[in-house]
Amino acid sequence: MIINRMPIKYLIAFLLGFTYVNSTVAQSNNLKVYLDTKQFYSSVTGNFIELYFQFVGYSVNFMSKDSVLQAELAVSIQFKEKDSTIISDVYRLQSPLMKDSIIDDFFDVQRFALKPGSYELIIQLADINSKEPAIQSIVPVNIEDLSKGITVSDIETIEYAQLSEENNLFVKSGYHMIPRLSTFYAEQLTSLPIYLEFYNSSDLVDSICAIKEFIINTENGEELLAFTNYFKQNTAEVIPLIRNIDISELPSGKYALNYSLLTTNLSEMATQSLFFERSNELELNFDLSDMVLDPSFQNSINSDSVSYYLESLIPISKPAEVKNIVSTLKQSDEEGQRRHIQAFWAITDPDNSYESWIKYKSQVNLVQQLYGNNFQEGFETDRGRVYLQYGSPTNITQREISSSEYPYEIWMYNKIGQFSNRRFIFYNPDLVNNAYRLLHSDMLGELKNPSWPQILSSRNTNKGNVDNPNQNVQDHWGGNSDDLFRQY
Repeated sequence: MIINRMPIKYLIAFLLGFTYVNSTVAQSNNLKVYLDTKQFYSSVTGNFIELYFQFVGYSVNFMSKDSVLQAELAVSIQFKEKDSTIISDVYRLQSPLMKDSIIDDFFDVQRFALKPGSYELIIQLADINSKEPAIQSIVPVNIEDLSKGITVSDIETIEYAQLSEENNLFVKSGYHMIPRLSTFYAEQLTSLPIYLEFYNSSDLVDSICAIKEFIINTENGEELLAFTNYFKQNTAEVIPLIRNIDISELPSGKYALNYSLLTTNLSEMATQSLFFERSNELELNFDLSDMVLDPSFQNSINSDSVSYYLESLIPISKPAEVKNIVSTLKQSDEEGQRRHIQAFWAITDPDNSYESWIKYKSQVNLVQQLYGNNFQEGFETDRGRVYLQYGSPTNITQREISSSEYPYEIWMYNKIGQFSNRRFIFYNPDLVNNAYRLLHSDMLGELKNPSWPQILSSRNTNKGNVDNPNQNVQDHWGGNSDDLFRQY
């Protein structure tokens, strides 16, 4: 039996601002929530659907309770078949306790057994600590019968998974999994973790089957052979499969990740697909042999500064490009280094390579003035690197003097690419040399350090423990870094 079931992927707009696109996005004036659904099967409960909620931390109102912060939401879930309510559930959801005002997103998972058929899923959400009205969405859901024949579940994308002996809704097949509700993978993400299940392969005559893993470029229909893998499996009532696909070398594009269960004679019995989008600028191919040096371009670089400006490209280069730069620097060939700089900008911005270079050069000179010290060039510092990579921050909050904290700066960006409201906090634990280091950021791919308030205030605070690294962080006069970080 061939099953090729596409997950729900279309857009529905609702009066109250609740929308559904790939994973669902719900938003009122403040509350912002993502929802996705996946179908599985159990011989005990039958066919069931899982609902994954991701509540955007900064959009929810948190209340202080015994020196910690917590949000509360009212959740109503109904499944209707025609005009009859089949399932109804109402509950209060409390967020995890958040000690240090670093408001992270939090998740909820719900699981409902449903007979095969078509339903309306009606969801209402309300922030208990807000006066905003509840938001509602109605989503059509189709439950297929996975109990008969050789079938396969939906493919669940996950943030991470770890072995667990707990028994809760986040655990399947002995793994505690945090769902990922987006199928867009930016270049900072180098892996794609997934989970799925094959059912009833024990019906096969043979005791061995195979699973094929492969990726199709949906724009041209071609299979990417470098990403094709086969796995032998013993047939069973349920075959759980957890995989972590390396996509570091997968170029930008739109793809379908596919899993097929095959018999020993390679007959396909069941298949499932996950559609995703990848953004990944891979290695620039530098062909320096035919590069004609542009006099105006080269006149902008003094002979004693060629190596300096070539090395200054590292903050805006991909890892493969950095290797090229380091290799050229080792050769100590001035003309080769000049060619490399010009080639870099000819590939980066073919239409305005000289103008882009001059603009970047002025930024390199600026960060040298602002952030250079007696042992680091400006572009080598964390602040210089962030400035060159993301541009000038929208706002900078500086605190050079505090009775309880190291000197620090909080940089706020209204927009970085597709991301909004991104923050960086730098600090100077050495108290000299203008040597600020990146301590924490909520930007994807940057250093994420939940214990940053404890580290920042470690001038007069004892360290906590592994389970609660911030247990000894206390409110104190002059120590308002967490409030400043949160206000954005």
